[in-house]
Amino acid sequence: LRTEERQRLARERREEREKQHAAKETQILEKERKAKLQYEKQLEERQRKLKEMKQKEEQRRAAVEEKRKQKIEEEKERYEAVMHRTLERNQRLETRQKRWSWGGSVTPDSESKTALLSTGSKRSTSTANLKQAEGAVSKRLSSSAALLNASDRTRRSQLSPLDSSVISRLLAPTQASLARSKSAATLSAD
Repeated sequence: LRTEERQRLARERREEREKQHAAKETQILEKERKAKLQYEKQLEERQRKLKEMKQKEEQRRAAVEEKRKQKIEEEKERYEAVMHRTLERNQRLETRQKRWSWGGSVTPDSESKTALLSTGSKRSTSTANLKQAEGAVSKRLSSSAALLNASDRTRRSQLSPLDSSVISRLLAPTQASLARSKSAATLSAD
């Protein structure tokens, strides 16, 4: 009876150990399953945060690019406005120069020519006066042209090529001014 009792007790102990061992195994498996779930959750969270960071970075880059494009557009508009103002100023200068160019200006000498022509004085006196006035005008024009050319050369050496080309174009006599000076010369000869 004692041996049977021992065997039964040993079997019960063994069964108890196996139960404990199985319980421990299930606990370990449960812990592993929870740890795996936790790891997958963390991985998903990290991937989600990375995706959000990428989206934010792309949005920031897009905003920076948009701002850069806007700045370029503003600079382009400013440049165009400056160019427009410069062109308008050049056109005003050109028209002013055409108006007061040496070929078509109204000078006191030309006024005296017309006054002499309109008076009823002798023809020989008026032509002599006209020739004298014409000589004075041509001397004055040639001396002022020489002064202008000398001062222009010194000024142009200090200017940029674009500015000097604009100035030389503005200073050059136009077809209209040359035609006016020819017509004035033929009138004075008559």
